Amino acid sequence: MKIAITGLPKSGKTTIFNALTKGKAEVSAYSSSLTPNVGITKVPDSRLGVLQNMFQPKKTIPAEVSYVDIAGFSKSPHRGGAIEAEFLNYLTTADALLQVVRAFEDEKLPHPEGNINPERDIANLDLELAFSDLTIIEKRLVKLEEALKGAKASEREAYLKEQHLLQKIKSGLEKDIPIRQHDITKEELKALSNYQFLTVKPMMVILNIGEEQIPQATLLENELNSVYPQFAIVALCGKIEMELAQLSDTEAAEFREAMGLTTSMVDRIVDLSYHLLGFISFFTTASAELKAWTIPSGTLALKAAGKIHSDMERGFIRAEAISYNDLQKCGNLA
Repeated sequence: MKIAITGLPKSGKTTIFNALTKGKAEVSAYSSSLTPNVGITKVPDSRLGVLQNMFQPKKTIPAEVSYVDIAGFSKSPHRGGAIEAEFLNYLTTADALLQVVRAFEDEKLPHPEGNINPERDIANLDLELAFSDLTIIEKRLVKLEEALKGAKASEREAYLKEQHLLQKIKSGLEKDIPIRQHDITKEELKALSNYQFLTVKPMMVILNIGEEQIPQATLLENELNSVYPQFAIVALCGKIEMELAQLSDTEAAEFREAMGLTTSMVDRIVDLSYHLLGFISFFTTASAELKAWTIPSGTLALKAAGKIHSDMERGFIRAEAISYNDLQKCGNLA
């Protein structure tokens, strides 16, 4: 599972990246590097601890989430306000997008737009993503028009079907409706997968607040969520979470308690990422190794076996499986 971290410059994207991955990427007010930061986060799962005690494996491997922190979108004249080509590959290959939106004040770190306005910043990024998708659609529609002129009877139906779908998507995007909110079938969604559209991807919003705003975090979340109910929104202080990420689990827990923070915001983001993408974990206990695997909810055992190894999918006969809750009640597999 790969998630691309997006947002405007000086929103705190790299700070959030470091908090999520326990990384130490350089945090700079004037960073303009086109090279992304890439890091891995272990998915927190209390079930692994229970299974560890039950099976006593020599090695335990939790599921992982990969985060890619790309440079902030620039609206400078020489870049035309569009998403830079260098960044598109990182966005199109991601399973979901995590937009960091700035809510903290800092006179030494002026906002690129001149003032703090989270609602505007979310709208601007959505506009950038929609523009990217519209550009792809318009180019493809031109090619389809040409293809239809000399198309054989056997080809026309497929071309017309594709043309109709793209025109429907284009109409919605022009009304500021991202593809993820369009009324489209699973078959149509599958047909669109080859285009690698950006507004079809699930998106989560991180509202990066200042330390003094922590007591109002829930209120700020709810206020922004009332404007953008389609997004999962988490308000957190990136600076504090980055500092906590460098501490041991025990030290971090004590620090959170002292600050009145009841849960790890990082754990919450990872959980929301799973929910957003419709993913679940299954566990294997073989060769003294306990391992968590990530699959889409509803995946059949045959395909789940292929996640472990392609040979297992090809030669699949049956699977011995038990639900976690049933196993916990029984206490063992005997």
